[in-house]
Amino acid sequence: MSRPRVFVARRIPAAGLDRIVAVCDAEVWPEQLPPPYEVIRKKIADCDGLVSLLTDKIDGALLDAAPRLKVVSNFAVGFNNVDVPAATSRGVCIGNTPGALTDATADLAFALMIAAARRVVESAFDARAGNWKTWEPLGYLGLDMAGKTLGIVGMGRIGYAMAKRAHGGWGMNVLYHDEIRNEKAEADFGARQVDLDTLLKDSDFISVHASLTDSSRGLFGAKEFAKMKRTAVFVNSARGPLVDQKALAAALKAGTIFAAGLDVTDPEPPAPDDPILHLPNCVVAPHIASATHSTRDGMAEICADNLIAGVSGKPLRAWVNPEVGEKRRR
Repeated sequence: MSRPRVFVARRIPAAGLDRIVAVCDAEVWPEQLPPPYEVIRKKIADCDGLVSLLTDKIDGALLDAAPRLKVVSNFAVGFNNVDVPAATSRGVCIGNTPGALTDATADLAFALMIAAARRVVESAFDARAGNWKTWEPLGYLGLDMAGKTLGIVGMGRIGYAMAKRAHGGWGMNVLYHDEIRNEKAEADFGARQVDLDTLLKDSDFISVHASLTDSSRGLFGAKEFAKMKRTAVFVNSARGPLVDQKALAAALKAGTIFAAGLDVTDPEPPAPDDPILHLPNCVVAPHIASATHSTRDGMAEICADNLIAGVSGKPLRAWVNPEVGEKRRR
């Protein structure tokens, strides 16, 4: 029998890619930048499977150009780049990589929170630039974290992991806003579920771990930043479009809030002259939350499992739309 044909839209770690190549007739996009939409459309015309990234738009028109396609294995825990209903209606399985990046993302969010609160990047740049003249009693004054209140927007796996670090290590009080109650977080950390306005008003630190949906897009804008404390630190390691970036830059520049730490922006990357990149009280990382060897290897393994299962007609390890399998069994 001929091997299933797949297109891999970017080179992923060998822990997953080697397995894909061993089982499938795989074409791997070799460039650093993602393939354009039309290139993906042409490449998957006669493919059984596709490995995609968050940068790849997977919509109904693209799926219609690939009548043999059985599975799209997204190399990410999120899948807002994929039109899942369109895929489901066409019988295409969608896989993602949850779980593997929980701790790495929480670690990075916490690192951003510390860096922003203690002005680490700003002071490090000054040291490199020769602006460090002496120890200054009033130099680079930041914020304490111990015993403060952390507000978590989105108490899923990563939000829970963030709460664990904050409460267990720094004795922080935890508030959270989520449509779904997390009784485990309440029992383990004394976390309290509140409405968004209460969280914004009462939190010293705010960390975003929400999913990007039509309703959450632009969740944080000028009105939300105005409700925060002037000493608040805002951290986003979830998705850039959750935040009105211009409003955030304005709030940081005006001193409406103290500082911010971002692992995601809108767009990615921002234009070189985007104000968000040039504010001393904003730490911006280039979407590196999952960038550890073990985490990316784990993601690659799940991604490979999803792809191979999908092209073989088997249940996916991490299945976004399992109803496709139910339809096939009927």
